[in-house]
Amino acid sequence: MGDSLMDGVTSIMLLPDDCLCFIFNFLDCRTDRESFGLTCHRWLNIQNLNRRSLQFPCSFGIVGPSSLSQSCTDINSFHLYRILARFQHLEYLSLSGCVEILDSALSYLKPYGSKLQTLCLDCCFKISDYGISLVGDGCPFLTTISLYRCSITDTGLEALANACLALRHVNLAYCSCISDSGLRALSQGCRELQAVKISNCRGVSGVGLRGCSSTLVYIDAECCNLEPVGIMSIVSGGGLKFLNIAGLSCSNFRNGLEAIGNGFAARLKILNLRMYRSVTDASIVAIAKGCPQLQEWNLALCHEVRVLGWASIGSNCHNLKKLHVNRWRNLCHQGLQAVRDGCKELSVLYMSRNSRISDTALELFKLYRCNVEIKAEEVMSIGPNWDSIDYDEST
Repeated sequence: MGDSLMDGVTSIMLLPDDCLCFIFNFLDCRTDRESFGLTCHRWLNIQNLNRRSLQFPCSFGIVGPSSLSQSCTDINSFHLYRILARFQHLEYLSLSGCVEILDSALSYLKPYGSKLQTLCLDCCFKISDYGISLVGDGCPFLTTISLYRCSITDTGLEALANACLALRHVNLAYCSCISDSGLRALSQGCRELQAVKISNCRGVSGVGLRGCSSTLVYIDAECCNLEPVGIMSIVSGGGLKFLNIAGLSCSNFRNGLEAIGNGFAARLKILNLRMYRSVTDASIVAIAKGCPQLQEWNLALCHEVRVLGWASIGSNCHNLKKLHVNRWRNLCHQGLQAVRDGCKELSVLYMSRNSRISDTALELFKLYRCNVEIKAEEVMSIGPNWDSIDYDEST
């Protein structure tokens, strides 16, 4: 290079690879980054080595700059091998919607997937427990995995938990073949676990989370067959901040939610009880008193809560900012007044189709609490994204 400079000849091609990598990483524009690799084979190799994320377009995913153009339904084992061999420093890989991917394809993760931290296999219907065991073998540093609607059982979940001890975020929504046995292996084996989605897992009662780590701050168990002892197990770690048990389908207990307010969920900030129609005043009182940090509470369609419950919310929920009471049958003007007078931090009230609240009571609420926005919309999902949760011991 020195001789060339002495001759007065300069070229960007004379720069070493580390300088070219530095330049590539400063390119913000997608077009520029893609064009970089079209210059020559050397620059293409630099582009490949610096790619950190990759996803395939699918009907339910967001297609972003890290996507490839090939239809996800056409991706097979050979394609995955070529992709992993080309991009050997991937940290994020989404194969969601690649319905033709077989277990055998995941064997290529062992030589090429050691740096993967996030793997999404949503709706990869042909992936079984064996495939998940291959993921464990090939991705020991995995921190996030999404297995939405995958056909795995407790066996696969146990293999994953034994191999990927650093797991923090796990999505098992609609994995109908898992039970508390698999959850127990996960919660006991992965002590850095922070977020778990088990929504619509009908074989889960919640007891598999007994003794979970205090780092577990997010649990989505919507439409699960939870039992009272399962509720106690879910909050047993003491670090929970977000809990979604909307559509709770268990009908053999009425006051089982009192466990949430027994002291183990004192750090809870967001609670979704939407469509739990049999929740009682006793449970509401216990939660209101035992969860002083509660900031958002969804009680839409929880018809059994009456004045006593609302009075407790007004008296104890001093940090409550958002309250959902859509389509309530038993919210009357006394309950609305308790919320109005007690919840000083309230900023948004979601309320619609309530025949027991008069126009006068509603106008008085607006007069006394003009800073509170009343919205008629019904929000189905609340809280942060499951895969963006971070454990913070100070909050």
